Amino acid sequence: MTASAMSLLVGAALLANFPAPAQIRAGFNLSGMWSSMYHEDELERTDPGSPAGDYLGIPINDDDRLRADTWDADLISVLEHQCIPHSAIYAMRAPSNLKISTVDDPTTGQIVAFIIDGTYTGPRTIWLDARPHPSQFAAHTWAGFSTGAWEGDTLRVETTHIKAGYLRRNGIAFSDQATLTEFWDLHDKYLTLTSIAEDPVYLTEPLVRTESWVWNPYQVFQPIAGFGACLPHPELAKPAGWIPHHLPGTNTVTREFSEQYGVPFEAARGGAETMYPEYQKKLKQMAIPHPKVFEAKFGREHSDAPAEKRP
Repeated sequence: MTASAMSLLVGAALLANFPAPAQIRAGFNLSGMWSSMYHEDELERTDPGSPAGDYLGIPINDDDRLRADTWDADLISVLEHQCIPHSAIYAMRAPSNLKISTVDDPTTGQIVAFIIDGTYTGPRTIWLDARPHPSQFAAHTWAGFSTGAWEGDTLRVETTHIKAGYLRRNGIAFSDQATLTEFWDLHDKYLTLTSIAEDPVYLTEPLVRTESWVWNPYQVFQPIAGFGACLPHPELAKPAGWIPHHLPGTNTVTREFSEQYGVPFEAARGGAETMYPEYQKKLKQMAIPHPKVFEAKFGREHSDAPAEKRP
């Protein structure tokens, strides 16, 4: 057996025998090192992110749809935008591991706050001391202002005062009026987050999503590179003041997702209706475009076949 194989076996044995966080926590303590799992929405959460024009399953309104249609990916290469963090609503879905630590009351030893590090927002503070949220006129930040309270074994977190940012990395956005409600649950070595994003400006219904992490005290944790060390560099040779964009009705890129994957263009436009199983009945009445990804790999005859008969 090689040395590397032996090291892996020893590490696995140590992890299996180490008590789970639920067993070692003092009271309710989510602190520790957590490795992200991508069994949900991996293509959306990792590089390169959702394709342009893929608004499926997001309850956006016409205003948000127009904003996404006029968005240009070159925007993130503009000098002023290169080092902008993600806001809390998106950051928890980013491809990153977590390090959760605590702020303790030196007198009572009680946990006053959780500090969540490792997201593209930078550290988030979840206050547990029942302090009130700031007034509506207080400054908004990338992390927002978060307070938490235990409901049984579930930590419920309310976040307000969040700067506007991405819902998806293809132009779908939320406004600075959005709020985030989170439910953190421990299941043995697994940490599950259920989040509910609400936005009176761009969403017609609450958007519910989930993510999971597995407890891993042996990982080498490194905060997301760039925050505090990000150095923007000119990447686009464009006139001063130029902002990447598409004029309304001119963005042909938004049709590529529909054409590549054989998704009806109407369905790809998103909206609350596309969130529910009942939408399948409407899909059956739509013309299904030939998916080019199947044509390229298997030939046109397979792309014409029903989905259940494709390779």
